[in-house]
Amino acid sequence: MLETADTHYLLNRSLELPCGAILKNRLVKSAMSDSLADGGGNPTDAQIRLYERWAEGGVALSIIGEVQGDPRFPEKPGNLVFGTHSNLQALSSLATRAAIQGAHIWPQIGHAGALSHRAISQPAGPSALEIGSFRCAGMSRAKVEQLPDMYARTARLAKDVGFTGVQIHAAHGFLLSQFLSPLFNRRNDQYGGSIEARSRIIVEVIKKVRRAVGPRFPVGIKINSSDQLEGGLTQADALEAIRILDRTSIDLIELSGGTYFPGAKASSDASGGGPYFVEFSHRAKQVTDVPLQVTGGIKTRVDALESLTSGAADTVGLARAMVLNPALANDWVANTGGDPAFPTFEAPPAGGITAWYTMRLTAIGNDCESRFKMDLPSAISLYEERDECRCATWLRRFPHQVSEV
Repeated sequence: MLETADTHYLLNRSLELPCGAILKNRLVKSAMSDSLADGGGNPTDAQIRLYERWAEGGVALSIIGEVQGDPRFPEKPGNLVFGTHSNLQALSSLATRAAIQGAHIWPQIGHAGALSHRAISQPAGPSALEIGSFRCAGMSRAKVEQLPDMYARTARLAKDVGFTGVQIHAAHGFLLSQFLSPLFNRRNDQYGGSIEARSRIIVEVIKKVRRAVGPRFPVGIKINSSDQLEGGLTQADALEAIRILDRTSIDLIELSGGTYFPGAKASSDASGGGPYFVEFSHRAKQVTDVPLQVTGGIKTRVDALESLTSGAADTVGLARAMVLNPALANDWVANTGGDPAFPTFEAPPAGGITAWYTMRLTAIGNDCESRFKMDLPSAISLYEERDECRCATWLRRFPHQVSEV
C-alpha cells in the first residue's frame, strides 16, 4: 500500500468506545496466556513488570489472557484467579502500573470448561463428550445458570482494584466458545440448538457483567470467526452471533478463530499466510456497529495499516509481534522502527513455539530479553518444569477441585 499522511495518522488516532472510554491509538496487545501468575492465582513481580513494559511501549490497551473467576476450571496453573482469596494489593499494583501513559489494561475473564487443565481440574463443558481420547463431563442446567454471576463478580473485582475494563473470553474453544459450537454444545434445553440458543448464555453473561460494572466501564468480548473444526462453529453462525452481540451493551468485539482442541488446525495453517481474519471482519462490519478488533497474523506495520484503512477493523490486535518488541506500538506510531524479525524453527514439536514465546515473556518481565537466547528444547523443558511446580502450588491453594457439574 502507498502510505500517506492520513494513513500514517490512523495508527495514532484515538477511538471512543460506546461506553465513552477512549483508546489513545489503534494498537492493542491481544491476550496471551503468559503463565506468569504464582501458581496460587496471584500476580508475580515479573507479570506486573511485563504489562508495565507494554504500557511504556505505547499500546492503547493490553489484555491479560486467561484470567479465571473459578479456580476449578483453569486453562493453565499460571493463570490469574480473581476471587475472595486474591491478593488485592498485588492486583491493584498490576492494574496501576499497566495503565501508565494513558494505556488501558483489561483482564480477559475466562473459564476453560472442557479444555480445563486436567492436572488441576475436572473438565466440564456444555455437554458430556467422548471424541477419540478426549473426554469431558457435561454441565447441569443449574451450573450453567450460575455462570453469569461468576463473570459479574469477577468483572466487579477487576473494576474495584483499578483495571480499566474487562474482556469476556468466548473464543479459542474455551467454555463460552464451546457453547457457541455445535461440536461441543449438544444440549436440548434453552442453551442448545439454534445459534440464538447457543448464544443465550453469552448474552446473559454480558447483561450481568454490565449491571455489575455500570454503563461507563468498558466490556469487550473475543469471539471466533470459525472453530476450524468439522462440526464446529461456522462463519455463517459466527456472523449471526455478532448480530446478536450488536444488540447488547458490548464495547469492542475482537475477532479471532481456531481452538486448542486436540488435533485442531492452527489459524496460520488455515489462512495461507498474512492477517487471518480481515476478510471475515469485512463481513462482520455489515452486521454490527460495535467497534471491531481483528487479531491474528498481523506481523508488519503495513498489515496493521491495511486492516484499518480497508475499513475491516477499528483496532488491530498484536501478540507475538509485541513479544518480540514490547515497544512496537511506539515504533509504529512514530514510524521510527521496523517490523519485528520473527524467528523460524525447524520441525518444532507440538507446543514448542508457544513455550518459546512464553519464556521470552518471562524475560521481558525480568528486563532481560536482550540476553534471551533460548533454544526450543530448553524453552519446552523450563516451561513444563514451571507448570509442574505451579500445579503443585495450585492444588495446595485450591484443594477442592472436584465438584458436581
